Amino acid sequence: MSASRLRRVAVLVLEGAKPLDVGIPAQVFTTRASMPYEVRLCGAAPGLVSGGDGLSYHVAHGLEALAWADLVFIPGYRFPDREDPPPAVVEALVAAHSRGARLAAISTGAFALAATGLLDGRRTTTHWHYTRALAAKHPLVRVDENVLFVDEGSVLTSAGAASGIDLCLHILRGDLGVAASNHAARRLVAAPYRSGGQAQYVPRSVPEPLGERFAATREWALRRLDEPLTLDLLAQQAAVSPRTFSRRFVEETGYTPMQWVMRARIDMARELLERSERSVEQIATDVGLGTGANLRMHFQRILGTTPSEYRRTFTRGE
Repeated sequence: MSASRLRRVAVLVLEGAKPLDVGIPAQVFTTRASMPYEVRLCGAAPGLVSGGDGLSYHVAHGLEALAWADLVFIPGYRFPDREDPPPAVVEALVAAHSRGARLAAISTGAFALAATGLLDGRRTTTHWHYTRALAAKHPLVRVDENVLFVDEGSVLTSAGAASGIDLCLHILRGDLGVAASNHAARRLVAAPYRSGGQAQYVPRSVPEPLGERFAATREWALRRLDEPLTLDLLAQQAAVSPRTFSRRFVEETGYTPMQWVMRARIDMARELLERSERSVEQIATDVGLGTGANLRMHFQRILGTTPSEYRRTFTRGE
């Protein structure tokens, strides 16, 4: 996918829309010279939309924006389990999906997406407080309450507002590559990547200081990806036993420690492929994978493509 092609993003503001849920995609994909996106806020009709939490929105566009968009965000809204959105909204979402647009729900926006029937038989998520209500209202939807976001290709869903940032960064990574996603994360002062499989909240049995210690361990590892990193070394840095480290690392990130290290290395390789002219062999050394053959093997296994093809896809200016 060419990084320079303009992509059209519609943010659908429904009655009772939550402010953060509306603001996140609007800000992440905001129209600017460095981002090949054009963003339009829309509603069931142009004009004033009463939002949640005491705010209202004046949207310039109606449902025609969904016929224009390549990507449609559906922010969360109040009382999603009480009634479905207006039929015209549901029909417009179905029509947008039918012509190839991606539909992405943030938090309780999943209820509006489920009303279209497009989530039937698919894995999805929403804010943990509403997962049971979503499953009860739409029994054909496979609700997963233990993840931050779910990517089913043409339909995507996320949990609460903060995980909407994770979903947006995930979409950016797929559209423009790791460098652009990391740049956006720095602009937002957000974590550059949290696994979609990470739990929505850490179990209460895990002490709070441990999560902070693990974050420091991950930062420590990210600065040393070119060095040998083992489970024992990471556990030693975190000052816990390898067994405890492994179990709680999975709870915190959704990955085993060594899976996380490998994905971090592949992400670093992706950014070097996007932003440098270093050879595959050089990049393999830079990220701690040793040889080009080793990098190619893991790249293919994790991303389903080769480093050379990835570089051709995400080279700036294509």
